[in-house]
Amino acid sequence: MRYAYGLTGALLLGGAAISLATGLPAGAQVAQNDATRMSAMVPRAGAPASFAELTQQLQPAVVNISTRQKVRVEAQNPFAGTPFEGMFGGGEGGGGQTREAQSLGSGFVISADGYVVTNNHVITAEGQGEVESISVTLHDGTEYPAKLIGRDASSDLAVLKISAGHPLPFVKFGDSKAARVGDWVIAIGNPFGLGGTVTAGIISAVTRITGQGGAYDRYIQTDAAINRGNSGGPMFDMKGQVIGINNQIYSPSGGSVGIGFAIPADIAAPIVDRLVKGQAIDRGYLGVRIQPMADDVAESLGLPHNKGELVQSVEPGKAGAQAGIQPGDVVVSVNGKEITREQSLSFLVANTPPGSRVPVELIRNGQKVTLTATIGKRPTEEELAAETFNPDPRAGGGFGKGAKPAGNLAEKALGLSVLALNPQIARQLGVAEDTRGVVLNAVDPSSDAGAKGLQRGDIVLSANYKAVASPAELDTVIGNAKAANRTAVLLQVLRRGQPPAYVPVRLR
Repeated sequence: MRYAYGLTGALLLGGAAISLATGLPAGAQVAQNDATRMSAMVPRAGAPASFAELTQQLQPAVVNISTRQKVRVEAQNPFAGTPFEGMFGGGEGGGGQTREAQSLGSGFVISADGYVVTNNHVITAEGQGEVESISVTLHDGTEYPAKLIGRDASSDLAVLKISAGHPLPFVKFGDSKAARVGDWVIAIGNPFGLGGTVTAGIISAVTRITGQGGAYDRYIQTDAAINRGNSGGPMFDMKGQVIGINNQIYSPSGGSVGIGFAIPADIAAPIVDRLVKGQAIDRGYLGVRIQPMADDVAESLGLPHNKGELVQSVEPGKAGAQAGIQPGDVVVSVNGKEITREQSLSFLVANTPPGSRVPVELIRNGQKVTLTATIGKRPTEEELAAETFNPDPRAGGGFGKGAKPAGNLAEKALGLSVLALNPQIARQLGVAEDTRGVVLNAVDPSSDAGAKGLQRGDIVLSANYKAVASPAELDTVIGNAKAANRTAVLLQVLRRGQPPAYVPVRLR
């Protein structure tokens, strides 16, 4: 789990979710939160004297989700670089080991035939881990293997399917747009693995922006206690409808401090519906990097506060560049919809179908300009990660973390996680956009490369005097060196502000 320090949120990994009761009353195929069932349980004016009946009705549809993962751990060899290195796993494999791990979270059944909704991060392995199996445990303790039907990293949603052999209790999405600040809500899940836990509170904000950026940085905020393990579980209103999916917390301490965030149902429901049907989630994309209109930005430009967003950079060849958007422009509306803190440019564009031609109104040098943009298709999260690079050597978080490595042989033989260098990453690294090479995403500190000072952000231009412009080309050179029984590879390395240098790196 990542905790929020400042204004960011933390994914709620670690706990388990509630299980669900098998079976239904004879002949029943009705959602547990059907309006006819709920109307007699909660007074229309507000909260009941007790949440017991509401909980009893809804709890059978909430489940515990667990995954079994195989995680690779880099063994630290204290004898690295000595004649005794090989005796302690310092050979070609680099001393890497695998261990089993588990992640736990919550979810809820949305159909009698066993479709289950949860967060994508609940069923996603961390770092170099690989998910081997997913299990769903019902309220009565019955456990079923689950099949992954679909996942969407951008919205952090996933759909699973279990086969129980009989109809299951289920719940339906409600209308989160009707939610109001001050309305009562309850959250059901399995925080810290403490069985079925129910917490109650009120809605603190209906459109909370956490500052993390992205198209889906808009949440329902609640003071109902949410902790690790509630992730993926439902947030119910007093009609018993799912109006949110518990997702993040703000926590300086790691525990609940009364600030939890849920993905609104009006965002989640259409995505879940497409995932259930096996359909792709296509989103709009402009290819611009933006900054909210903070007070000082607005003051410097003489513009209204919190209206519009400032364009920091424009990706060449993408929809924004083709429409004529330039760095320094302030985009104030898209397709007639005003851009505000609650309705960001990212959100509006992501929810515009790719291929749509829409007017983009902006302010340039104090003058209003209207352009027409043909919205592109948003790349996958993996593709975006490969195009975005923080050159800070500390940003990778250690070997094997960050963007998924593409060059497996480079990782195994040299201890280098590498990414293809593209013009955008080249700009971020402060080198010419036409530079050809591969950039180091992470360096194993126990490798010879680590001992010789190679670090995240270095660019490998050539290996054994052969230019390398992709991880695959670097792998080919390494493979040829191993086939020729060579013990090292000569890399030409470029570091920002320094001339290229040749560094011999021993194979392992």
